[in-house]
Amino acid sequence: MASLVRFAPELGRWLTQSLDRGQSPQALVGIMNQRGMDARAAQAIVDAFVDARQRRQPVPVDSVELPEDGASSAAARLAPGTRIHAAGREIVVYSRAADPVFAALGNVLDAEECRILIEMARPRLKLSTLVDPLTGQDIVSDKRTSYGMFFRLAENDFIARIDRRLSALTNLPIENGEGLQVLHYPLGASSEPHFDYLLPTNAANRESIARSGQRVSTLVAYLNDVPAGGQTVFPTLGWAVSPLRGNAVYFEYCDDAGRVDPRSLHASAPVTQGEKWVVTKWMRQRRFVSAGS
Repeated sequence: MASLVRFAPELGRWLTQSLDRGQSPQALVGIMNQRGMDARAAQAIVDAFVDARQRRQPVPVDSVELPEDGASSAAARLAPGTRIHAAGREIVVYSRAADPVFAALGNVLDAEECRILIEMARPRLKLSTLVDPLTGQDIVSDKRTSYGMFFRLAENDFIARIDRRLSALTNLPIENGEGLQVLHYPLGASSEPHFDYLLPTNAANRESIARSGQRVSTLVAYLNDVPAGGQTVFPTLGWAVSPLRGNAVYFEYCDDAGRVDPRSLHASAPVTQGEKWVVTKWMRQRRFVSAGS
């Protein structure tokens, strides 16, 4: 059975204020650890606050339940096995984890598909932005130094083929997917640790969650071999995935109840030799409806 962890109401107020300011949940866990709180207790308290805010329910007042060791809040959507058949393609599973759900995949894209994606994206690239956690506005920041663009969902036959494959692989309807995003990281470019799920700290994110549900999973496929650097890094978990053409990293962070997993914190390490191209697919709980649709 889960045990109860009690905390001072002052801690709850500090957490609420910190999350309102856009501080990452994992950073707050780190601060609580530094102040002497048990790591599992700190994680459980922060998770409970993020979960309550995500579901727009009252946050805990002075206690939360501490899950048993090894308890997982999400069942994997990714199909089991070492090879997954997805819309006519056999994808290799090099490694996987169950808690949190994670997989390193091979043969997601072939060399020609990678080349076409890069060439189609190149003339549409713009300096990448991130969402300001307080305003919900897209802003240019030195926390993300890549260039990017979005394809519309199934905007042509080639993109539709990739969308179908990734839908089958992630085991969610095509309509639940956001449009493919291609990112280009020149020499020295990187992105700082961040979450892909939407924090309800601003009106834009709350409205997006209301329209389409939370993001539930991410697939990042690598479009070229990077000679050095550019790994996808999960600092909380101590994992790093090397960018090799056609391979991908897949991870889930939202369960059926809408609870999100801050262990999905990830970053792109600086490219120290060459350049890096990736394509990203985010999946939602429901049909994706963009703002203004």
